[in-house]
Amino acid sequence: MSYNIIVLVKQVPDTKNITVDAMKPDGTVNRSALPTIFNPEDLNALEEALKIKDKYGAKITVLTMGPPNATDVLRQSLFLGADDVILLSDRKFAAADTLATSYALSLAIKKIGDFDLIIGGRQAIDGDTAQVGPQTAEKLNINQATCVDKIVKLSDGSITVNRTTDYGLETIKAKLPILLTITADANIPRPPSVKKTLTYKNAISLIEKHNYGDEYLKSDNNNKPFIITNWDHKDIKAQTERCGLSGSPTQVKKIENIVLEAGESKEIENSDDGLRSLIVELMSEHIIG
Repeated sequence: MSYNIIVLVKQVPDTKNITVDAMKPDGTVNRSALPTIFNPEDLNALEEALKIKDKYGAKITVLTMGPPNATDVLRQSLFLGADDVILLSDRKFAAADTLATSYALSLAIKKIGDFDLIIGGRQAIDGDTAQVGPQTAEKLNINQATCVDKIVKLSDGSITVNRTTDYGLETIKAKLPILLTITADANIPRPPSVKKTLTYKNAISLIEKHNYGDEYLKSDNNNKPFIITNWDHKDIKAQTERCGLSGSPTQVKKIENIVLEAGESKEIENSDDGLRSLIVELMSEHIIG
């Protein structure tokens, strides 16, 4: 049996390069001031979808919501093995919190249509809320399993997974369709395929088409780029008052810049005795044991 899988991904600011310009006065992220990356656990989610495709057969559609340059993560998804990619991009979606984001994603998923699994990362590093996946499942009225470390079995219209809880490891079985959120412990994402990179390196969304021109895109040129589907709020029939900032009840009350300063340091002699004394000190302070 072949499966239809939708993978939710996000382009996020690289939090390893945070500066004082990272936040705007209104409490939203100043994304233009930061380099962007593929959200790490979304790569784990895509890898789980690719593993299912390798083992059972599947069509993988990757969906993201973001500005026009979010096509970067969609191109990377194609390089890794996704079959189709969709960009939700509209000024109406700007500054969305998890509620508004899950609303737009759920409508896009309904527009995509038939699916067996929706897979996303446990959380995004720019918010760390872990709410978008569960909220999307609720809006779609489907089963969900969060913090999944392993997909154990997939057959007979059901799935068995291992998930991490505060109390240990839990194994659950649920009917399809289902939404899963995947942790970083689930796998090691594969590298991009050279062949697919060469095939999709020029993939563009329709909002980028000015770089090529309409006549070029309509031509029979074998080298014309793969077109990334682009939907706005009208395409998914979204109510504007439920999108973006207007549909986001979360409000940032205060922003505080925290400067981390070096604390007390101690120089350790580069010798067996120096290392031995360090270990004894760490054990005495119960840092290691």
